[in-house]
Amino acid sequence: MGESCGIKAFMGASTGDMLVDDPQALEYLFEHAPVIVLTHCEHSPTIRDNEARAKVEYGENVPMSEHPNIRSANACLLSSSQAVDLARRHDALLHVLHLTTAIEMGLFSKGHRSEKRITAEVCVHHMWFDESRYKDLGTRIKCNPAIKTAADREALLKAVREDRIDIIATDHAPHTLSEKGKTYFKAPAGLPLVQHVLLCLFDLAHADEISHERIVDKTSHAVADIFGVAERGYVREGYFADLVIMDPDKPTAVTSATLLAKCHWSPFEGHTFRSSVDTTIVNGTIVYQDGELTGEIAGRQMDFQRAR
Repeated sequence: MGESCGIKAFMGASTGDMLVDDPQALEYLFEHAPVIVLTHCEHSPTIRDNEARAKVEYGENVPMSEHPNIRSANACLLSSSQAVDLARRHDALLHVLHLTTAIEMGLFSKGHRSEKRITAEVCVHHMWFDESRYKDLGTRIKCNPAIKTAADREALLKAVREDRIDIIATDHAPHTLSEKGKTYFKAPAGLPLVQHVLLCLFDLAHADEISHERIVDKTSHAVADIFGVAERGYVREGYFADLVIMDPDKPTAVTSATLLAKCHWSPFEGHTFRSSVDTTIVNGTIVYQDGELTGEIAGRQMDFQRAR
């Protein structure tokens, strides 16, 4: 069993200084990686040019509506295209994280993940929000890559249905409200999402955007398959019991009083989801039930067994 499920490379700068954009370093990584390579794909030179133009126009008071123009579709495509090219030339396993644009979908093939060496992910907030929400939510939905147009959102949902996109994830990032209350360039990117991810997806299922079977597959089965997570991701005898029991017809109102993240805010506050989480089980132990955390700490280290 391996100790790591993969190697993550920030091919575009996001939060902090974990940038890997040197061409020789990337060639070496894709040629020699002993496990799957995961990439955050944004082209930093393009972003820096867009930031410079925004500063000329707005100074430090750049409006949040400029975020998808600064971290643009082209910035995403330039980087994700490079990652796919590297993976193909070196026959490397590649998983491209948190895709956001319609134009990038052409890089990925339809079909079951077992037939691919290049796979793709979308985050739930990019399936839920579009750029119209910057007006009321501002930096609360500032994330990298940026939430973009309604057409991009629709393309992502279509790609999930077509099996171009293999995994649905969260990219959970619980920054504080005081941090989020800063100006555009100082406010950190990221949203607290874990508590409401399945509620979002079940609302999308209610709207016939995605099936319940596909939700299960892309949040559980595919994750275990692509990253070689041992004895998890499926309901099978002998596997670890990691389960969420949903009530599809019991609404959940998101209020400050019901939030569990320590940052104590959510971009979904004020929204009522059509479903609810009844029970969460981790390693066979109930950790959430009747709207409350039980206090049980049931997590344990996972094992991985997928070879290159």
